[in-house]
Amino acid sequence: MNALIDDLQWRGLIAQSTDLESLSSDLDAGSLVYYIGFDPTAPSLHLGNLLQIQTMRRFQAHGHRPIALVGGATGLIGDPKMAGERTLNPVDVVADWGSRLRTELERFFDFDGPAAAQMVNNFDWTQDVDVIEFLRDIGKHFSVNRMLDREAVAARLAGDGISFTEFSYQVLQSFDYLQLFRSHDCRLQMGGSDQWGNITAGVDLIRRVEAAHVH
Repeated sequence: MNALIDDLQWRGLIAQSTDLESLSSDLDAGSLVYYIGFDPTAPSLHLGNLLQIQTMRRFQAHGHRPIALVGGATGLIGDPKMAGERTLNPVDVVADWGSRLRTELERFFDFDGPAAAQMVNNFDWTQDVDVIEFLRDIGKHFSVNRMLDREAVAARLAGDGISFTEFSYQVLQSFDYLQLFRSHDCRLQMGGSDQWGNITAGVDLIRRVEAAHVH
């Protein structure tokens, strides 16, 4: 097993993986591009982001190339939570918070050398998406049955329900991964355990659209 994987397991930082042995082999093979998304749902990073940032730094220290994604688009939607429907923040507020997050995130990564970090904002490739094209080219690859299995969605359906806005979040996050795969050859997405359904949906989308194996 790859030394970095061994270290992360020892630290208890790996809860789930789509294929840990394959990931280990890919890490051994050379520098891997990976990403984590940070939605601007508040004016600054919070304690819950620390573990993800530290994990990204560990990967970069081993020669792998991080992409920190600021969710300027997904932050306008909001990932479904069990407690109920989110209050949608104004567009200008989310844009301002996104700029602040970018400034804060830039402090944690090395932007020089062979493992140089990159910063992206998913608003850049989402703002001009054609709705019909998106539904035909991306939406057709998603099973509503599988989306309903997500714990937060199931909990909301058992209560007051969920809006289509929040229900579509998984599709948008998966689209992010597809875009980063195409533009940066990104082959690993990481996140908290609550993101597992979104992560695997992105992996599946890339497999279906690009016939590629990612993690």
